[in-house]
Amino acid sequence: MQARITGTTMPVLEFVLDPNESIISEAGELSWMGSSIQMTTHTQFGGGGGLFGVLKRVAGELAFATKLPGHIVPVEISAGHEYLIHRHGFLCGTPQIQIGLGFQQSLGAGIFGGSGFLLQRVSGQGTFWLELSGELVMRDLQPGETLRVHPGHVGAFQSSVSFQITTVPGIKNLIFGGDGIFLAALTGPGRIWLQTLPISKLAHALYEYMPHETSKQTVQGGVVGGIVGTILDQMK
Repeated sequence: MQARITGTTMPVLEFVLDPNESIISEAGELSWMGSSIQMTTHTQFGGGGGLFGVLKRVAGELAFATKLPGHIVPVEISAGHEYLIHRHGFLCGTPQIQIGLGFQQSLGAGIFGGSGFLLQRVSGQGTFWLELSGELVMRDLQPGETLRVHPGHVGAFQSSVSFQITTVPGIKNLIFGGDGIFLAALTGPGRIWLQTLPISKLAHALYEYMPHETSKQTVQGGVVGGIVGTILDQMK
């Protein structure tokens, strides 16, 4: 199996598989593949459930691109050494990799889209590729050393790291956004990967620029936009 990561801001992971080799990925992650690649699906947990694809080579290539500007990180894994990763972090892996639910906690109706905070657990043996948004910051925590992190910035960490969601009291914390009063406490020993562009913060930043129900007929369209909006409403 040959694997290479190309690009900078929006990298892509490309594979050339030898005969009978395969790669697993969650449905929808594949970007492109050669015409001779065969795909099958099976059910396995993947950040809320869904189909996983097994991509097998007769002769050809396949590729996975990031969904947001960021990084693709290869991680070697062996029996007894598991990782917890953010819900959108698993890009693909070798066939002996297993992925399941690692952590889930409700943080309120308006937090993380109302679905709560979720981590995937990756185990097995082989290599998986981790997708992180924005820049990558890696820290090695010493035994007993704790780092408190905005939950959206948690990219991945070794299972030896203790993890819990904590609440920071005080209304001043609301300046960090709707989920600013929650912090993740990560305590060593172990390695952690942090991402600088959480999708929850990106969505929050973009929200004010998106059309809403009360103003969709007047946003960037004037009279024409209002007419189009009225027509679309009548077609529903």
